[in-house]
Amino acid sequence: MAKRNFKIYRGDNEKGEFVQYEVEVAEGMVVLDVVHRIQAQQANDLAVRWNCKAGKCGSCSVEINGKPKLSCMTRMNEYGPDETITITPLKTFPVIRDLVTDVSWNYEQNKKIKPVKLAPESKTEKGYVMYQKDVERAQEFRKCIECYLCQNVCHILRDHQKQDKFIGPRFMIRAASLEMHPLDIEDRIPEIKNDYGSGMCNITRCCTDVCPEHINLTDNAIIPLKERVIDRFYDPVTILRRKIFGPWKKKRPPIKN
Repeated sequence: MAKRNFKIYRGDNEKGEFVQYEVEVAEGMVVLDVVHRIQAQQANDLAVRWNCKAGKCGSCSVEINGKPKLSCMTRMNEYGPDETITITPLKTFPVIRDLVTDVSWNYEQNKKIKPVKLAPESKTEKGYVMYQKDVERAQEFRKCIECYLCQNVCHILRDHQKQDKFIGPRFMIRAASLEMHPLDIEDRIPEIKNDYGSGMCNITRCCTDVCPEHINLTDNAIIPLKERVIDRFYDPVTILRRKIFGPWKKKRPPIKN
């Protein structure tokens, strides 16, 4: 074992400070292991959120040396032996205590999104049938573990505090998964433009970079949604067609047996 130095934020959303800890680290440990050791041996009241310790629940999101990561998936050998490791809560959300943040704002964003609405005529004797390629297109977004690291690094939320205008990349991919559903007929494009704030994203790809599930949020979800908004509201041909034929309606052709 070797002794390593850690600086951990202790406090709440009103006030706090960094507290230094020296702790013995064994080979193969991850940052969450060390936090648990500090909690057990030196700071019994240290608050930290975690659950599965397998990188699948998204609970242990923190910032390690300024980079948003899952502490259960961040190995100690990623850092130099003499490097002091600084652990802080996610910057974008209010701090409840120590490393635990209040992420309830995200749940409210999810409620804004219209649920799937299946086309009645797409149901066959076998039930709802769809092409595999259409299923796979949206399946990528189902990998999300809701760690909210993408929400944390989004500069619209993190630096400009536009939580009232932008739902964040995590919920842009939820909207994309519904819009790309092969049987869905619900129209969410006006909300994506006016309420979800698709136009505010300027494609920095920082959300894609931090995703532990390697979801391509930017290229596969956000950009296609922005393109659909542009096609609907800014394409002159589409505008002329709407004036002639009336409001646009989303339709899905039935798939035959």
